[in-house]
Amino acid sequence: MGKLFKEFFLTRIIFLLQWFIFLTCSKEYKGEKVDEKPCVILFWHGRLALMPFAFRHFRFKNKKAYVMISLHKDGEKIAKIISFYGLHSIRGSTFKGARTALKSAFKVLDQNDDIVITPDGPRGPFHSISDGAILIAQKKNVKIRILNYETNRFWKFSSWDQMILPKPFSKIIYRLSDPLDISDLSKSQAKIFLKKEFEKIYNMDSFKVY
Repeated sequence: MGKLFKEFFLTRIIFLLQWFIFLTCSKEYKGEKVDEKPCVILFWHGRLALMPFAFRHFRFKNKKAYVMISLHKDGEKIAKIISFYGLHSIRGSTFKGARTALKSAFKVLDQNDDIVITPDGPRGPFHSISDGAILIAQKKNVKIRILNYETNRFWKFSSWDQMILPKPFSKIIYRLSDPLDISDLSKSQAKIFLKKEFEKIYNMDSFKVY
């Protein structure tokens, strides 16, 4: 009972902290919202902290977004927190539960909803592109869109993903890329292409430090 209460309390504290930071910050959104066609949305694991708010802005009104989350115990907390934002989850990753996760992802795309993946999650390597993200997009012949945010003031954690958490009263720029087609690329070509697209978005929105 104590463990359940602790997790209940912790998830709601994190949720309230996210909202507090988000509401104090100025926001700018760049890129077109997703349309009615299903797609795979990618963002780096290190941008997880305030990413749920991006879906409130960019999501097509009649579509659901399903985030692929690992079966690790921390994944359960993440799944609970994102549910507060109206986001759904698929449990599994490249490391564990891959077959079930892939089947669930295909089903989501078949129903015209979107799949959201951190391609370097759940444990790296840092800013790497997983095979699963490419497999899902190519198998179902859907486009990929890259999602990112940058901020001018933040805390940076010493975790493998170098996660950043914007500080209160900072500025946040959210950006969603145009649809990207990887249908004619090999796996290695797709990884190189997507890595360059991630870098392009970062260079567009990174804040200069003087």
